[in-house]
Amino acid sequence: MNDKKKQDKRKHKQGIYEKYIKRPQDFICALLALIILSPVILITAVLVRIKLGSPVIFKQERPGLNGKIFVLYKFRTMTDKKDKGGNLLPDDQRLTRFGKMLRSTSLDELLELINIIKGDMAVVGPRPLLVKYLGLYNEHQARRHEVRPGFTGYAQVHGRNSITWEDKFDKDVYYVDHISFLGDWKIIFQTIRTVVKREGISSDTSETMEDFDGTN
Repeated sequence: MNDKKKQDKRKHKQGIYEKYIKRPQDFICALLALIILSPVILITAVLVRIKLGSPVIFKQERPGLNGKIFVLYKFRTMTDKKDKGGNLLPDDQRLTRFGKMLRSTSLDELLELINIIKGDMAVVGPRPLLVKYLGLYNEHQARRHEVRPGFTGYAQVHGRNSITWEDKFDKDVYYVDHISFLGDWKIIFQTIRTVVKREGISSDTSETMEDFDGTN
């Protein structure tokens, strides 16, 4: 606990890799991936339109570097089914088998490559979460916003949605304090393995992850 407090008091300092290499590397990797995966992205877009309707692209505001809000792009995975009162049904009732497949294979996240090219995100970093969580983080957890959010991250290859929020945030902050060239590429290769094996997709009680309501 004392170690956490010491870490929280020190300001994040960028090393040479983070200052001069990480952002250009992210841009090049995202651009190449977008070009190479363009047939997959096109086919996914067509299938989403056929099976889930329009809009094909899901847009949502997320906090990025230093908590600055940006618009995240993903493929839609849920229907717009509503109850008799006109209210949207719970997520688990709107998430179709096709939508679950998109999430389990991470195909729904391919459009985040655009966010990386724009500079909203990095290839590796803490995952961008919901804006409503901003006021719920403690000082330690809020440090995850000292770097750009990532397409994948240290927490995603060490449990993903199968670990607690607190464990996830601890891993995010660990990454913030240990950013390196070799570390990033290790996470990238571990991500490929995690996606292929479909590890940590769901928590014990949710299709993805329960809402975060603060740490006691």
